[in-house]
Amino acid sequence: GCVLVVSVIEQLAQWHNSTVKAAVERLCDYIPGKYQIIHHMSCCIDKEMNADVVCHSLRLCKQDPGQPLCHLYSPPKREKHSAGLFYPQPHTRPKRQIRCKSFMGFSSVCAFPLLANLCEKITYVLRNKLPFEDFDGDKFSTFPTLRGYHWRGRDCNDKNTTVYPGRRPDNWDAKSDSNCNGIWGVDPKDGIPYEEKFCKGADSKGVVLLGDSAGAHFHIPPEWMTVTEMSAKSFANLPMAFSDELDWPQFSEITGFLNSTIGGWTDSLYLRLRKRNRCNHRDLQNISQNGIVYFPINVSPYLFFSLARNQLLDNPAIVIYATIGNDVCNGERDTLAHMTTPKEMLSNVVQALRYLDSHLPNGSHVILTGLVDGRFLWDNLHDRYHPLGQLNKDVTYSQLYSFLDCLQVSPCSGWLTPNETLRNLTSERALQLSNVLKEIARSEKFANFDIFYMDFPLRQTAEEWRKMGGEPWQLIEPVDGFHPSQIAAALGTGITWQKALHEWPQVLGKQNPFNDQIEAVFKDQGGH
Repeated sequence: GCVLVVSVIEQLAQWHNSTVKAAVERLCDYIPGKYQIIHHMSCCIDKEMNADVVCHSLRLCKQDPGQPLCHLYSPPKREKHSAGLFYPQPHTRPKRQIRCKSFMGFSSVCAFPLLANLCEKITYVLRNKLPFEDFDGDKFSTFPTLRGYHWRGRDCNDKNTTVYPGRRPDNWDAKSDSNCNGIWGVDPKDGIPYEEKFCKGADSKGVVLLGDSAGAHFHIPPEWMTVTEMSAKSFANLPMAFSDELDWPQFSEITGFLNSTIGGWTDSLYLRLRKRNRCNHRDLQNISQNGIVYFPINVSPYLFFSLARNQLLDNPAIVIYATIGNDVCNGERDTLAHMTTPKEMLSNVVQALRYLDSHLPNGSHVILTGLVDGRFLWDNLHDRYHPLGQLNKDVTYSQLYSFLDCLQVSPCSGWLTPNETLRNLTSERALQLSNVLKEIARSEKFANFDIFYMDFPLRQTAEEWRKMGGEPWQLIEPVDGFHPSQIAAALGTGITWQKALHEWPQVLGKQNPFNDQIEAVFKDQGGH
């Protein structure tokens, strides 16, 4: 984090031909609120030193005994001797220690008073995977972030625990909207409730994603660290992004419902189900977590327990169960030894499916998604410049991957590596785990849902994007160099939908013939 911030400050000073102090003030003007951590860091920044050197001087970066020295940039050319000549060693005192004293007192970013409250809220939602603002405790919210309606359908009455998206209508919603799909009241022409007239027998169902950071749609805006494009507008979404854990589920491939503001366009399974049957409005849940694997219940209980589905009161659901890489991805030095084994995969997934069978309404569907072949990442990005390296042509994705791997925080040591043998072994394990999922879908039977398998459609997505004139690297998030981009998410939706239409039409339900009439009633009543 320090290296990223210091890099941006130094590049701002370079781009605007200003002092470091002026660059810090410029950045603080851009960022909403008074994030004084930037001011504390600025006291030690020197344009003559690269960001690695500065952050070691600040003691925010360190070299543990027996561990390699981690650096993003090439060492300064003027120093050709030991690392200690330009990186402070553990026993040395940085020259600017007195000036930096105010910064040293903070043990973490969350120690800063203005960030402590937000950190407390984020800690709650990370632990529970439930909306922070949920007054009636039904797991749905009227607040967008902190696991609110960006993540699951918006509550329409947060004072009544029996009113929430996805439930079967109470007395056909003649008097009020119990399932928040906006369809309620009685047609004055014939006295029949609108919900009964338009939605009875419509095979309504919601969509639920149990996923990882790709499903949550992890994204760090590149304009946050590309100084040539940086302005106050670049950081307008920063508070919202942090409150959503740097995830953008409202634009995601499975549960997206808002027009994308991060490039590309939004197309999602939820939007297509809603278009197919207007009665499905707001029936969505994105229960994803950054860094999760195909988990057993006892390892990540909150992720499953945050599922909001009542077997007796609610509509069936389509559950997409997709952790596309984390079972083979970790930041460990011995990455192969820490990957999920086929035996563990079988046990974890079957255990999870049994839990779902005890909680999903009858008539639901579960789709298991195979793991991605992540060799695509290195093949298409390693020699390209990262946003931090575009100004001076000094940071490639290969350098970024090596930096993160050295810090043991790489999102995937097995794929984000120059070691071709290791990349191949990682893909081999991913294929083995996908085959386990395929066999589960073929052989396991459950009382309340049928089960299907589909490969992660990366190859088809790349082919489709090439036909549209795009380049493969544009399908990858530019800042982290790891997750699918907004374009990849939107294209993937269309491929998944076509597969379902041709192979599992029963999963999607039938086209509601009353969709136009539903919209007409809304228009007549002044609704939307």
